[in-house]
Amino acid sequence: MIQFRSVSIKNLLLVLGLGTFTMFSCSSPEAKQREIKVDQGKKDSIALIYDSSKADQQIDAFMQKLHKKSAFNGNVLVAKKGKILYQNSFGWADYLLKDSLNINSQFELASASKPITALGVMKLVQNGKLKLDNTVNDFYPNFPYPGITIAQLLSHRSGLPNYVYFAEEAWPDRKKPMTNQDAMNLLIEKHPNRYGAPDGRFHYNNSNYMVLAAIVEKVTGQDFAVYMKENIFDPAGMKNTAVYSTAVYEKTPSNVMGHDKVWRRSVVRNYLDGPVGDKGIYSTVQDMYLLDRAVREGRIVNEATLDSMYMPRSDAKRSLFSYGYGWRTFSPPNEPMVYHTGWWHGFKSLYVRDLKNDVTIVLLTNMANGSLNHLDDLYKILEIPILRQNAYNANGEFVN
Repeated sequence: MIQFRSVSIKNLLLVLGLGTFTMFSCSSPEAKQREIKVDQGKKDSIALIYDSSKADQQIDAFMQKLHKKSAFNGNVLVAKKGKILYQNSFGWADYLLKDSLNINSQFELASASKPITALGVMKLVQNGKLKLDNTVNDFYPNFPYPGITIAQLLSHRSGLPNYVYFAEEAWPDRKKPMTNQDAMNLLIEKHPNRYGAPDGRFHYNNSNYMVLAAIVEKVTGQDFAVYMKENIFDPAGMKNTAVYSTAVYEKTPSNVMGHDKVWRRSVVRNYLDGPVGDKGIYSTVQDMYLLDRAVREGRIVNEATLDSMYMPRSDAKRSLFSYGYGWRTFSPPNEPMVYHTGWWHGFKSLYVRDLKNDVTIVLLTNMANGSLNHLDDLYKILEIPILRQNAYNANGEFVN
């Protein structure tokens, strides 16, 4: 009897110990992060719920016309106040294979990669690992263009030459993809003439964001693709988004091919698809919508950081249009909008975020034609300002 009781007490203590361990384990920071991630995953799934039978008929009619009349070939998603109003796919992923697009098709974002790269940079700034007044020479001491800051790179005010242009002559082996480090070495070794002095004027330029991605790798010690996945894509719930460099991927994992204006040929990726940051992010319309929600909810960077990114910083000729940190800005009275366009090797993109009315528009196309230039009626349907620069005069008045 005494022996039995002794064993029972030992068992009881063991059970209590395991319970205490379990309790502390469940309340550990790692466990809490797992729980938060699961909860956010559920919220993301709810945010992506869409019933095609309840699609906005006006938007559908507009998109059907854009597809038929203006040859739009691609995917679209339009959302307002946390609800998807419309999403659809039009046309081919690869015309030669007659492979249809679907809503999860991955498109090269082209320059619409830049605001995402900027978020990655600003997260490092927010966390104290990078300063806006750091210069490129802080990370590349032999960089031959002194005085260029992170802030100037973000706002396209560096005066740097565009590596895309001079690399056509300077890169020795067209069959070998460049890396960001290769592009940096070309700038250092060849030292082509700059466009202007640092902070002299706004000049949109791919070099700025290629250099930023190279600096991210220096600061973090991670490959840019890995850093972006861990710090931007995963926190935003972007499961179908990745950085695809030809220096890493001989064949791009996406089955969506870019086409140049007509269906006669697809555009083959080449050595210039190696450098990333200025381009090279592949994503879906749904993932871009999830990014919008994550940014709006402060899950990527905080409100103060976002405000600094949205502040117009260029000397744009038209008063309503400017450029912040990674975002193009459109500022009609009391109607702030941020957006970015993209064009590269047969892909075009438009990513629009109406900050006041909480409207998101994502248009990704793999036929580089003019279909994205005819969207006035879509803006009218959504009752938001028409986003087209030549629709306004220098005083910001709507003229067309």
